[in-house]
Amino acid sequence: MRFQVVIPARLASTRLPGKPLLDIAGKPMIQHVYERVISSGAENVVIATDHVDVARVAGQFGATVCMTSVSHRSGTERLSEVIELMGWSGDEIIVNVQGDEPLIPQALIKQVATNLNNNADASVATLCEKITDSVEFFDPNAVKVVFDKFGMAMYFSRAPIPWNRDAFASDKSCLLDEGQYFRHIGLYAYRASLVAEYMAWPACSLEGVEALEQLRILWNGQNIHVAEACEKTAPGVDTEADLALIRQLLQ
Repeated sequence: MRFQVVIPARLASTRLPGKPLLDIAGKPMIQHVYERVISSGAENVVIATDHVDVARVAGQFGATVCMTSVSHRSGTERLSEVIELMGWSGDEIIVNVQGDEPLIPQALIKQVATNLNNNADASVATLCEKITDSVEFFDPNAVKVVFDKFGMAMYFSRAPIPWNRDAFASDKSCLLDEGQYFRHIGLYAYRASLVAEYMAWPACSLEGVEALEQLRILWNGQNIHVAEACEKTAPGVDTEADLALIRQLLQ
């Protein structure tokens, strides 16, 4: 099996400006991500950016860089441009790894690519992990996923799903039947042909309501394979507090 990895690295960030180039233990954050991804077994690893400063720094540590449009509204749009620029065929498996995940386990990258390769009925593969804490379960920033016995996603939501009607009627402070509740991990493997289709689809109403792009895929009748992550995921970097934690962990 072969697969490609694309790391989107947009310089502009509302909460953390210049995020890809922020120093962590003597290296820019994007270099930490790249070094983890490069050992995942990917055939090619491409950093996709819209800024010359990111391209310059990435070139200094030997990365392949694709300059992409500044007008992209989503990571999927940027991914589509990279697929076109690299000339990848429709049957290629493309893993999208966010550029703000400097502690991403290499095993998860290989896992999500392998899962897509092994499930011909799926156009996309992603991962999840169990939720055992009620605070996380009711947090709208933690995206929940429900999937069927074949591992295909039924729905993603910011709402608490599945809803344990009887248990939650009397007590929402603890989760009964642990193992029923899963948080979605935003790591995706795509078939390149699906990305091209995605770009042609209009946004759907559910996607707008939930603010979750992956619902457009389900809305259009495509399967998303979901599996529990083989390793515990590390935190990404969205805020100054996240950055301080990662710096502490990597020092």
